[in-house]
Amino acid sequence: MEEKQMHMPLLGDQFPAMTVQTTHGPMSIPGDLDGKWFVLFSHPADFTPVCTTEFVGFQKRFDKFKEMNCELIGLSIDQVFSHIKWVEWIKEKLDVEIQFPIIAANDHIASKLGLLHPGKGTNTVRAVFIVDPFGKVRLMIYYPQEIGRNMDEIVRAVKALQTSDKQGAMPADWPNNEMLGDRVIVPPAGDVFLAKERVKQYECYDWWFCHKPLEK
Repeated sequence: MEEKQMHMPLLGDQFPAMTVQTTHGPMSIPGDLDGKWFVLFSHPADFTPVCTTEFVGFQKRFDKFKEMNCELIGLSIDQVFSHIKWVEWIKEKLDVEIQFPIIAANDHIASKLGLLHPGKGTNTVRAVFIVDPFGKVRLMIYYPQEIGRNMDEIVRAVKALQTSDKQGAMPADWPNNEMLGDRVIVPPAGDVFLAKERVKQYECYDWWFCHKPLEK
């Protein structure tokens, strides 16, 4: 029997166009989100403990994403009525109102995003896609079912990508890097002449490692 091929977008690819049913009604992705960043994250199943903690975590940072012109979208292969009931349960039991849509995906959509991994069962894995206002995939993270995500890292990643687009490269753990704090790394020089100028223009460890203050 021929094994089913798994497809997934790569960094820099256009996010696969799809029309989906969500808890907020039908959506065309990425078309309906043109001009906005968005984080689409999949979860294995509704009414499960780890996923519940993640949804509460995302909702508690909902305003932070909004401030960055970034929408949140959940996804699993549960049917939409299951999503709706789960959202009601979270509101009733945990007093948290989920304000972002949740996609009721099918196997075709899940396969299109590489969310069905044969070694991890039939549920969707925990994936995160950060997509820019032009519909391009800028970051992907895949987690196993047994490990919950760090929501603050996803907030940080969106902010870092937006800042990098305008100012330069981001060091590890930005904006709290152990060497540079919130400073930005200057792109490396491409020739010997620029290399000599760099050390005059910026603070540098060497010509290939220069940095500058973050523009607020």
